[in-house]
Amino acid sequence: MSTQKPSLPKGTRDFAPVTVNKRNYLVTTIRKTFEKFGFQPLETPTMENLSVLTGKYGDEGDQLIFKVLNSGDYLSKVKTDISSTPSNQLTPQIAEKGLRYDLTVPFARFVVMNRNEITFPFRRYQIQPVWRADRPQKGRYREFMQCDADVVGTDSLLCEAEIIMMLNEVLDNLGIAEYEIVVNSRKILTGIANYLGHSGEESALCVAIDKLDKIGKEGVYNELESIGYKKQEINNLNPVIDLKGSNSHKLDELEKILNNSEALTGIEEVKTMFSFVEQMEGNLSTVTFDPSLARGLSYYTGIIFEVKMKDGSIGSISGGGRYDNLTGVFGMPDVSGVGISLGIDRIFDVMETRQLFPKEIATTTKVLITNFGEKEQAFALVQLAQLRKAGISVELYPISAKLKKQMSYANSLSIPFVILIGSEEVSNDKLTLKNMLTGEQSTLTLKEVIQKLV
Repeated sequence: MSTQKPSLPKGTRDFAPVTVNKRNYLVTTIRKTFEKFGFQPLETPTMENLSVLTGKYGDEGDQLIFKVLNSGDYLSKVKTDISSTPSNQLTPQIAEKGLRYDLTVPFARFVVMNRNEITFPFRRYQIQPVWRADRPQKGRYREFMQCDADVVGTDSLLCEAEIIMMLNEVLDNLGIAEYEIVVNSRKILTGIANYLGHSGEESALCVAIDKLDKIGKEGVYNELESIGYKKQEINNLNPVIDLKGSNSHKLDELEKILNNSEALTGIEEVKTMFSFVEQMEGNLSTVTFDPSLARGLSYYTGIIFEVKMKDGSIGSISGGGRYDNLTGVFGMPDVSGVGISLGIDRIFDVMETRQLFPKEIATTTKVLITNFGEKEQAFALVQLAQLRKAGISVELYPISAKLKKQMSYANSLSIPFVILIGSEEVSNDKLTLKNMLTGEQSTLTLKEVIQKLV
């Protein structure tokens, strides 16, 4: 049998123990913040029926759903000629399921299926991997972890205000600085479409404006022209996109420019949200109102959020917004919700680049006990059991080996302490504890060692 060079699918990664420890630290920090704000944990299956997933992310999003082939001889039940059938017509015949694209749509499905057991408003958080058949690039993967927090069953803007509070707290707790929480409202974008004379065409406007960071103002204007916007209409967009100054100044100026009911409703909602944050003594210095923020997902209906690093080193690390009828497609209309999604992988990259992870989380082992022979090992096993009973993460080097080899092992795994057990320690019923960071070494009783390490 020929040997095969092992490889990974593009856009996926292995995570070594050091990386997993860092990711666990990240997830634990986020989870604690979510729970502090009253959110409850939820998990949904990796696979969903394609009927649940499709039609919720726009045409572009639907193309990025990974389809799962039906079990068994999936081609035997195809009723059309495969060679002449377009792929979009063939897919329903060979694939009924797909990997989840995000956590929001599965959450909406869960809410509808469990509506009689849920107490509304329902606050949930969910931390699980999702999959997108996207083009892999820096900060963008085909398999990645999402952390979502949503509230459904209320249209109170207090929820939006708490999202700002929660984002600030999560990022502060992780030690991340120089970020901005960019906010806008889909109602304002609808108002802009009305102002430009394209009422009811806000989706196309959103798709174009959403690319402002990537293709610049001229690129956006060219795209708008290609979909039927006149030169004068595009020129009318200038004062909106070019707004400068404080958030309150931009909102007041936008009020004067747009002056239509949809836009004014959106502007008033953003102002109310900011007022709630101030009343809760929250931090608005990290928040930027930007009327060009669009966010691609079609189910948003109100205030939308995006968190970016100010240096532009990576794409958005969080996003979300208000959706008024996501559950409607599953037969449960008029259930308003709002939520955010944190991109674990991108946040990890930011923290790794800036060396923000605490050094002590690099390993799960706190102490290594040396092994110099049968007599010493027998003594060490007793100490090992007692240390674990005390809740200390400890391991015994499995074979007798030279000190240099065992110390190298501890160093390579960043184990902070080593307990040295030689013939002298065995005869005196003592342990020599070495701090691997400082080099400090002291001979102690087991009880004293436990007191130092707990």
